[in-house]
Amino acid sequence: MGIIATDQWMQKEFDQPRKVCERLTPYFKKQNGNEVYRELMLFGMYKPSMASWVAFNQMLDDQTWSKMDKIYHSYKAKWEGPEIPVFLFPIDQSGGLFRKADRSKSGVSFSNKMFLFLSSEVDEKELEALFVHEYHHVCRLNQLKGNVQEYSLLDSIIIEGLAEYAVLKNCGKDYLADWCTMYTGKQIDQIWGRFLKDHLSIKKKEKLHDDLLYGNGRFPHLAGYAAGFSIVQDYYQKHSYSTKKSFSLSARKLINETNYKME
Repeated sequence: MGIIATDQWMQKEFDQPRKVCERLTPYFKKQNGNEVYRELMLFGMYKPSMASWVAFNQMLDDQTWSKMDKIYHSYKAKWEGPEIPVFLFPIDQSGGLFRKADRSKSGVSFSNKMFLFLSSEVDEKELEALFVHEYHHVCRLNQLKGNVQEYSLLDSIIIEGLAEYAVLKNCGKDYLADWCTMYTGKQIDQIWGRFLKDHLSIKKKEKLHDDLLYGNGRFPHLAGYAAGFSIVQDYYQKHSYSTKKSFSLSARKLINETNYKME
């Protein structure tokens, strides 16, 4: 497994992303190419356009698949992480519905696969930062197991905070996502108390979960993400850091050893 040769797929079928996604159906249960494409578009999968074509060709010129292969094997060895397929595609820079505000890169991870979406503006260190965040998700999902749809808002907040804290430790503060510094400490406290604290047990399958995590509607933008990073940062100011430990650390145990205690 490792880095899949999606560059070869797109050299043949770039203008037919649904056909490209038919190659992905073995990795998804009971979904056809159209359904896979619709799901991936939520997170940044490209639509055929001049901008995405330029991004694809820049990825080829930059040998992005080869660079990502080195990053993958480095962190797989360092973290003793699972072997998974990693799929690289250009990003839809028009905005779309994908979750993270950064239009230069995005990603989505499952316990057994990862998708990364890139623009022509991403340098090698940014590639590493994106991979670190998403591969941390993969490692934690493999340790926690269970049905992701049954994860609570607390689980989701902490998984995002831990993944981005791994970026801080491995790549440096210059490569943190914008949402890590989007709010002041006082604002995070207000978001926590007003919007998040009383809803930590809601499940991922409930609409309110995503509304709070991503800041949809009346909720502060990326509220759960921003709070998650602050909580994890608070935890590691009080405890020694271990990336491997963070894969299995209980969200409830973590938060109760911070200033954001539930109990």
